[in-house]
Amino acid sequence: MHCFLFLMVWVGSVMAVEKPNFIVINIDDLGYADIGPFGSKTNATPNLDRMAAEGRKLTSFYAAPVCSPSRASLMTGCYPKRVLPTPHVLFPGAEVGLNPEEVTVAEVLKAAGYATACVGKWHLGDQPGMLPTDQGFDYYFGLPYSNDMGTLEDGAKSNPGQVKKVNPNVAARQNQPIDETGIKGNAQPPLPLLENGTVIERVKQDGQTSITQRYTEKAVELIKKHQDEPFFLYLPHTAVHFPLYPGMKWRGTSKNGLIGDWTQEVDWSVGEVLKTLRELGLDKKTLVLFTSDNGGAVTHGSNNAPLRGRKGETFEGGIRVCTIAWWPGQIPAGTETGAITGMMDVLPTLAGRAGAKVPGDRVLDGVDVWPALIGEARPREVFHYFRGAMLDAVRKGPWKLHLKSGELYQLDEDIGETMDLAGANEGVVAELRAMAAVMNGELGEGVFGPGCRPLGRVKDPVPLIGTDGVIRAGFERK
Repeated sequence: MHCFLFLMVWVGSVMAVEKPNFIVINIDDLGYADIGPFGSKTNATPNLDRMAAEGRKLTSFYAAPVCSPSRASLMTGCYPKRVLPTPHVLFPGAEVGLNPEEVTVAEVLKAAGYATACVGKWHLGDQPGMLPTDQGFDYYFGLPYSNDMGTLEDGAKSNPGQVKKVNPNVAARQNQPIDETGIKGNAQPPLPLLENGTVIERVKQDGQTSITQRYTEKAVELIKKHQDEPFFLYLPHTAVHFPLYPGMKWRGTSKNGLIGDWTQEVDWSVGEVLKTLRELGLDKKTLVLFTSDNGGAVTHGSNNAPLRGRKGETFEGGIRVCTIAWWPGQIPAGTETGAITGMMDVLPTLAGRAGAKVPGDRVLDGVDVWPALIGEARPREVFHYFRGAMLDAVRKGPWKLHLKSGELYQLDEDIGETMDLAGANEGVVAELRAMAAVMNGELGEGVFGPGCRPLGRVKDPVPLIGTDGVIRAGFERK
């Protein structure tokens, strides 16, 4: 009897300490309805269709209007304004970035015994001390920022085969003075591909064309390498950000031009990752989250229907993103939830599954939304819509108030934000304005207030590759 009880205790302890793997796939500028599970009729996404059929769609998952803030939120478990108080995104050679003192999801999981890797676009600082390997990742392979932040002659400002000529009027507007957020417009240096902290390639058109395949191959390689230990793989794709560079195999395969072609290549990439997990017998011990960093850029062919708005805005189409959670045997198959979830919930949710400790010495805005991934719980009722230093809107339950215009929408009944109900719901408006006032008192109203944490800073930042094509000291291949 004692032996039996000992065995039961031992088995229970083994099951309790076994840690799941985590993969977060983050697509750049993917629209809400750019994939089949969220309504696309032009882009064929069979692997994502299967992922949704085997997992759960998160239909009210929030990112940020643009990429750097969104990624800061994912990494830190906070509203972006709190941890990356910048007016917009970061650019090459930036003096500022995510503070190295911030505790990232990679650091939380690494402390719990996880192997960690980032493959893809980082965009939280490109200087030493601010790269992924400085923020908890054991390994990094990818572009340090967006694929349009390179030179005209290398094809970073135009789609394949369409190298732009400099328009003097446009160049005058784009060549803005360099500020602390980096080099902008046509003054930007060549685009670097990094492995850990080393520049291994100047990325031109051929490099852009092959980037999705290379990310995918690297991701599969890392899954195989770490299959016998718990791992966290962050896979933030360069696709489908402008300029649009699908692989040659995918060109002309969709009904939606280059952006559709690239979306279909992304679907292939997801399929390769999930196939690898199945083949290695890791599927039932791996949580995979597929999402986008912000709403789609409709000027480049994205589709955010039935949402109103686009990338860069705080209408739902700019900030609510298509998201799927997949973990066979844990997350119920073929389901969806409208619970309010978002990028800032990734850190506490993964930490909860890993038995890891979240930072206790600072404010976290995210919550563990695992109950929403497996059932009908709604762990959060409130969400604040930030755009740079501005709090643009507040949501509580189904109600969303746009603070500047005073428009009020009931999102459960009007996801497209078409019917202003403010006049008939003065009490709701007053409640939401009061909530906005509290948040603005903490983080600042149109400025960066006392609740915003300091940016990371470096002195005398330099581009990883100079405009002369020379790789800067400290970034050479070893």
